[in-house]
Amino acid sequence: MDTSDKQKVVLITGASSGIGFATAKLFAQRGWIVYAGARRVERMEELEDYGVNVLALDVTNKESSRIFVNTAKTEQQRIDVLINNAGYGEFGALEEVSSEKARAQFDVNLFGLSQLTHFALPIMRRQHAGRIINTSSIASDVYTPFGGWYYSSKAALNQWSDVLDSESRRFGIRSVIVQPGPTQSQWSEIAFKNGFDNLSENSPYGDTAKKFMKVFSLLSKESNATAEDLAKVFYRASTDKHPKYRYYNQFRDHALVSITRHFPRTYRNVIDKIFD
Repeated sequence: MDTSDKQKVVLITGASSGIGFATAKLFAQRGWIVYAGARRVERMEELEDYGVNVLALDVTNKESSRIFVNTAKTEQQRIDVLINNAGYGEFGALEEVSSEKARAQFDVNLFGLSQLTHFALPIMRRQHAGRIINTSSIASDVYTPFGGWYYSSKAALNQWSDVLDSESRRFGIRSVIVQPGPTQSQWSEIAFKNGFDNLSENSPYGDTAKKFMKVFSLLSKESNATAEDLAKVFYRASTDKHPKYRYYNQFRDHALVSITRHFPRTYRNVIDKIFD
């Protein structure tokens, strides 16, 4: 993809805070035409100062997604990059997370972005060029107790993205994954709240929840990764001439994924010692 053209068009979801907000700002600063979407439009007002086109977007609503994509198409006649960043973590023991909440997790983290991509693909196919960047997580490979539905949604996203890449690359379209590790953001606070909300009264998983929160809090506090760091990763994934299948922010993120994949028993033994 030619990065010398300063008027490329990028669509970014989940842009009201954290990584999405920082990514929208970075692309705008580098001369891109940016369309940023989120449910909480008021939290994106600052982005307008950078020339970002701010739109209301609920990725679980088909018509909302259609309007988001068609607005960019109508105004710019093209879409170069779609960054599927909207997502959240529904934590809790698998036994205690309701089926309704589990479905909602997949609706946002997988089915919603799939629908949005569905609207963007014909435009990219006519251009014979385009890139779909999907925000996964190292948690798609690395797991712990108390995060089953979130981890599952991200693992499914990885497979979905790889299949899409195999189907669409002959049309000049690439689908790639960014796998952030622990990052300094409000995301963890929301995930923790969901986890505690899903505990039943006198839950047998109370001790597991406390250990999970302690470990996750420690990793988040020790992480020096910021939303601005991840924005640069998204920019690289969007502009690399020969994109990778996976992008990581830090070496340790990639290393942890590799250890989990290649030494599953060792990883499991460590997890058991932490949570037993």
